[in-house]
Amino acid sequence: MEHSFQTIGIVGMGLIGASFARAIMENMDATVFAHDLNEEVLQKAQADGVIAGHLNDHIDECDMILIALYPAAAIQWVQENGARIAGNTIVIDCCGVKRAVAPDLKRLAEKFGFTYVGGHPMAGRELSGYDASQADLFFNASMILTDLSQELEADLTNFFKTLGFARIQKSTPEEHDHIIAYTSQLAHVLSSAYVKAPTALTHTGFSAGSFRDMTRVAYLNESMWTELFLDNAEYLADEVDGLCARLAQYSAAIRSKDRDTLFALLKEGRERKELVEGLQNK
Repeated sequence: MEHSFQTIGIVGMGLIGASFARAIMENMDATVFAHDLNEEVLQKAQADGVIAGHLNDHIDECDMILIALYPAAAIQWVQENGARIAGNTIVIDCCGVKRAVAPDLKRLAEKFGFTYVGGHPMAGRELSGYDASQADLFFNASMILTDLSQELEADLTNFFKTLGFARIQKSTPEEHDHIIAYTSQLAHVLSSAYVKAPTALTHTGFSAGSFRDMTRVAYLNESMWTELFLDNAEYLADEVDGLCARLAQYSAAIRSKDRDTLFALLKEGRERKELVEGLQNK
């Protein structure tokens, strides 16, 4: 059965939700309705032509609903509105963790009769909120989908590639959370810790691309990332501990002026980077 996504609902008009709305309006012949707790944001989005109106009046008309909220809020919205979602609607959450939301949303999908797919767009900016949204935010990015049936794979692949995504990555909630702890969450922890060094306050004139790269994602939304980190606590803590152990090896070699060990550590890091790049380019 081919699915046509002509009417799309978006819950949450922050960076991700509003960027989805902009991308859909720019690249598809579809109608977008949205919900947000901030009425001024909805009014601005409608005035900007980013959405056609409020989702609350059109929930049962939607072919797809994208939920761009924090995990707990995503579950709560579906609990409160699930009875109004049509049986042919595909509901996709865009949360940065999956085990904290997928079981509850799958259960609610079975209860109310709609179809649930877990999603995580691997795209973002240092800035957050509606005003930071961009129609091309997802260009060349990956879209991770969990709980994806073979029946929906082709239609959802076409949908997300139309919005600019270059790759659709199938996964499970467990695998997603395990890998994302390293590829995304650890990077934010490291950046946050790195920029707290006293030397950061005196870096002006002494820094270039390396400093900017290392501190970029320290400019984060602490409310969202606190929830995401704690929803993935065991995997993320393991990654933090592993990083600390590896850094301790470098520290010991430097303090002891152990040239051979330091050389070996740096060589190993370079070779690992080359291997990672090779895998990415396949």
